[in-house]
Amino acid sequence: MYKLGIDVGGTNTDAVLIDEDLSIVAAVKHPTSVDITQGIMGAMDAVLEASGIDRSQISQAMLGTTQCTNAIVERKGLAPIAVLRIGAPATVGIPPMVDWADDIRAVSVAETIIEGGFEYDGKRLAEFDEAACRAFFEGVKGRVEAVAISCVFSTVRNDDELSAARIATEVLGDGVHVSISSEIGSMGLIERENATILNAALYDVARRFTEGFAESLADKGVTNADVYLSQNDGTLMTMEYARRYPIFTIACGPTNSIRGASYLSHMDDAIIIDVGGTTTDLGVLAHGFPRESGVAVTIGGVRTNFRMPDVVSIGLGGGSIVREREDGTVTVGPDSVGYAITERALVFGGDTMCATDIAVRLGMAEVGDASLVAGISDELAEKAMAAIRELVEEGIDVMKVSNDDIDVVLVGGGSIILPTDLTGTSKVVKPEHSGCANAIGSAISKVSGTYEALVDYDEVPREEALAAARAAAIEEAVAAGAVRGTVEIIDIEDVPLAYYPGHTNRVKAKAAGDLGK
Repeated sequence: MYKLGIDVGGTNTDAVLIDEDLSIVAAVKHPTSVDITQGIMGAMDAVLEASGIDRSQISQAMLGTTQCTNAIVERKGLAPIAVLRIGAPATVGIPPMVDWADDIRAVSVAETIIEGGFEYDGKRLAEFDEAACRAFFEGVKGRVEAVAISCVFSTVRNDDELSAARIATEVLGDGVHVSISSEIGSMGLIERENATILNAALYDVARRFTEGFAESLADKGVTNADVYLSQNDGTLMTMEYARRYPIFTIACGPTNSIRGASYLSHMDDAIIIDVGGTTTDLGVLAHGFPRESGVAVTIGGVRTNFRMPDVVSIGLGGGSIVREREDGTVTVGPDSVGYAITERALVFGGDTMCATDIAVRLGMAEVGDASLVAGISDELAEKAMAAIRELVEEGIDVMKVSNDDIDVVLVGGGSIILPTDLTGTSKVVKPEHSGCANAIGSAISKVSGTYEALVDYDEVPREEALAAARAAAIEEAVAAGAVRGTVEIIDIEDVPLAYYPGHTNRVKAKAAGDLGK
């Protein structure tokens, strides 16, 4: 039996087939198309042809896609939604989407704030106004495809969110998607609400790309495969889960690359540098999984606080345009020829000098026709490489948590432009098949489960609380499809909450295990 992994990037769509022993059978890169589905099908065709396997032997297919990110950034395909906040009178001073740009704020057909919600200690702030809730949903009936519901301190108690969700379904019908903030974000009402609104608006995008992927597999004769989507913590989710929480696919590309880099390099702790055609993503591999960001993340101009990988992106890639200024200085990027590199780069007979041309001119890479870049002077090439080096070394410094040198793994099709003697590193490795690390990461991803709760250590001893959290996280992973014997705890933490009574801590555990065959 085989696993098929596909990852859609801005320049290339990568596909990989691996066998039961997690050995790579075939790996390909295919240009990403304007219609992403065509790029996926092209990559699928190429990897199936390269492998020559019986398509009925593919038991699992995994997809990592940028479509949700692109929909937010480009403001395309977002569903019309209604926004309900439960938190009057305490939260009326800051209305929903108060700092959103007009072009994305337009996704909301209507929004309101009704009475209800809780204090930080779980005590009721105000009684839930069921009548106002029902009236609001009656007013938007037939006008929206999804609903976003948030509530003050719903991460402590989500009673009112669940009540509002029940009413929304009663009034609007089962066909309307309902997102509640306690299932998406963490502490911080506005950022959590923002993430919930985006999740609701992505409903139709998620439906289209999940259905499209399933249809693409069927068209190619891959009919016996269970289908999964990559999520941004380095693990997998089912198609149904992806439709419910599409926002968790955002930034799955960098996390796939980090997981793939770990697998290819046999390293569990390192900085991963993933170089594409347009951008370079730097992330941290910690104990075999991507390090999670501890700060609010802005997506398409919207500030959110749901889980995201700790990734820094810089405008550097294989297609980054190189320019020599009148004063003799040389710049690289941030603009790029992107997926048109095989048409526009000098080594491919084009007329635009790119970072790849510099790498070929300096003898670092063997792509295209090296004679076509012979006219680039040594001085210009060295200045361009110095600019490339500076961009990456600054990124490494940003990701490091100490002055100590750190291991680095280079992946991505554009990694040919980077030198391996980077300042601040103990060693730099570029493993075999590194160009398709993202698709490999998708194919070998595990299934995770997370448990989070507030625990007063005066009532439940710390060790007992942590043990219960570990057990609950393992059960969540098993319920999601992980093989019990392979599940292990990959992260556990407890954070004291000084503003809560007693010795209350937020206890969080995460477990991950292998997907059943």
